[in-house]
Amino acid sequence: MHIVFIEPRFPTNQRLFVKALAEIGATVSAIGEGSKDSLDGDLRHQLTHYEQVTNVCDENALLGAVQQIQRFKQIDRLEAVVEAHIMPAAHVREAAGIPGTSPRTAFLCRDKPAMKEVLRAGGVPCAESTGADTMAEVRAFVERVGYPLMLKPRDGAGASGATRVDTDAELGPALRALGLDRGRSVAVEEFVEGHEGFFDTLTLGGQVVHEFATHYYPNVLEAMRKRWISPQFITTNRIDSAPGYAEVKVMARRVVELLGIETSATHMEWFAGPKGLRFSEIGCRPPGVRAWDLYNVANDMDLYREWAMLIAAGRPSQRPSRRLAAGIIALRPDRDGRIVGYEGLANIRGLLGQYLIDWHLPAEGTPTQPVEAGYMANAWVRVKHENYDQLRHLLDVVGSTIKVRAS
Repeated sequence: MHIVFIEPRFPTNQRLFVKALAEIGATVSAIGEGSKDSLDGDLRHQLTHYEQVTNVCDENALLGAVQQIQRFKQIDRLEAVVEAHIMPAAHVREAAGIPGTSPRTAFLCRDKPAMKEVLRAGGVPCAESTGADTMAEVRAFVERVGYPLMLKPRDGAGASGATRVDTDAELGPALRALGLDRGRSVAVEEFVEGHEGFFDTLTLGGQVVHEFATHYYPNVLEAMRKRWISPQFITTNRIDSAPGYAEVKVMARRVVELLGIETSATHMEWFAGPKGLRFSEIGCRPPGVRAWDLYNVANDMDLYREWAMLIAAGRPSQRPSRRLAAGIIALRPDRDGRIVGYEGLANIRGLLGQYLIDWHLPAEGTPTQPVEAGYMANAWVRVKHENYDQLRHLLDVVGSTIKVRAS
């Protein structure tokens, strides 16, 4: 099996996909933006061939690189696991006659209004939504659905660019910030009240073979807007036993079916609240923020290797143990600037003990990153525990104890 992987160097966990493919015996080529000299020793050993392009999102350049590789060896799969690479890869697959995620599936997993239209028609509960190119279209939606509402880039990932709007006075500035007045189409959605989480899968031939449920505390929009919050997300080990997850599993399988997902990783966001379970959005790729690291620790498995087995061998090889819950807490500096120190570390080292997975504490003098940069942008701590509720307590203590000082 000959797999071509898009951009093996960045982000850093990209090389784990290449490593896994090579370790199970696949022939691996890659296309990336850096020179061949920029590949480290492991990648040079693992890759049979490498093609450099200026931009892997340039479909013409990507197709040219694929065709160059095809001159020497048939390509069985062309794989991409970064959101920005999914659509170009799908178009190139179609043009080059390579199996994998189709342009239709890639588009529906990227364009929020189109996605929700297909899912609602198929019986999946979603927030009311529309795509809008003009202020008149947005106002028509407001008249029909009312406030509060969410404005997002049509092709945004997660909470990137998302804004909650509660009044007419907030509407105009929010739309201008998204570029509506410059011809950019936007996604307009009903605001859904409730707890937010995500549901990640690995699928094989359109069937879910692995699944993981994870919870946000608090919801992402709030977490990415308020400095004082130390946000968390925790993957549960109760997915096969606690009430409520059965409904999420059914919903996820219906989404996979309706969107035509075949053999792929997926990342689905959902809300559960007064109106029941609501599907939010999906990426036809693994989750970000190294969530697979948590799943591996919690379930005594290697998801990178399992992904490779599904892609290259067409079969699963591991089963999740559900032995542990695992989570991350982001620790924000008290202001923008440069890190000057930490408080409370000694107390936390003693408290966490065997439950600590790892942590990242930027050195003094390191420039801070903005709050909206995400969970791993500054300091963070990752923890495991056999009891989900106890893990939540430990993360709360970490958040209230460790202080990141900046100046």
